[in-house]
Formats: sequence, structure tokens, C-alpha cells
Amino acid sequence: MTRGMAGPTLVVVLAVGVLVATGVTLLLERSLTRILLGVILLGNGVNLLILLGGRSGAAPLAGTAPPDRMSDALSQALVLTAVVITFGLTAFLLAVAYRSWFTSGDDEVPDDLEDRQIVRLAERGEVAAADLGGEGADEDPEQVDPEPPRRRLRRDEES
Repeated sequence: MTRGMAGPTLVVVLAVGVLVATGVTLLLERSLTRILLGVILLGNGVNLLILLGGRSGAAPLAGTAPPDRMSDALSQALVLTAVVITFGLTAFLLAVAYRSWFTSGDDEVPDDLEDRQIVRLAERGEVAAADLGGEGADEDPEQVDPEPPRRRLRRDEES
């Protein structure tokens, strides 16, 4: 925003803030419909933020204006790419929400079983079996990769 070009107005900056804040708030909900709306709002807020980063001016076509008066084509290309990515993610989340609604009649994300177990242990003041480390890589069962199963050749099976 140099050479006398006007910078972003306060209204546009506030719109970016409201869209991103509302999107993040909706992403933290348990309903897939609200998560979907949060992704859409967050995507639109970020797209607007990317556009604010570019230089404003005339259309970036050769011969229409002097190069220093043209708008930044890179930010426009980034926004176009981000729109396609947001659309794909929106379509995927919409399919997941529909499938969840179709199978269970609800679009709320259930608790994970391991999360419930950790909450129960924390309520009782117990600690889960922690990996304290210190053992070598060969003695730690969490770090050792199992051997791949051996394949038998067909001629061995026929004998």
C-alpha cells in the first residue's frame, strides 16, 4: 500500500477479525453442522486477509495500465486456490455430517473412548501407566517394530 494507494479500511479489517473469530469459535463446537459453518467462515476470513495483503489497483493485464498501478496478481491466485481447497473441505465435511446424520440421527461428534478413560482416571486421582523412558530402544515395547510375517513359497507348501 505505497505510492499514495489507499490501504485497507477499518471495516474490512474488522470483517476479517469477525469472520476468523466466529469461524474458530464454531470449529470448537461438537456439532458437525457448526464445524462446517466454522470452516466456511474461517476460509472466507482468510481469503479476505490474503486479498488485503496484495496491492490494489488496475486489473493485472499487460497493456491496460502502467505496472506500478496494477493490482497484485499473486494474492488473487492464492485466493482462487484457497477457494478451491475450502470448497473441497466443505464438500467432504458435508458428506461426513450427512453420513453421521443418516446413520445415527445426530451430527454430534461423540467422545473418544480413550478420552473418557483418561477423564475417569483423573477424577479418581490416578495416573495412567506412563512411559518413563530410560530403557533402550530394544527393550521398550512401544518402540520396537514387530518382525514382518514370513511368506512361504508355494513349492514349500506342496512338499
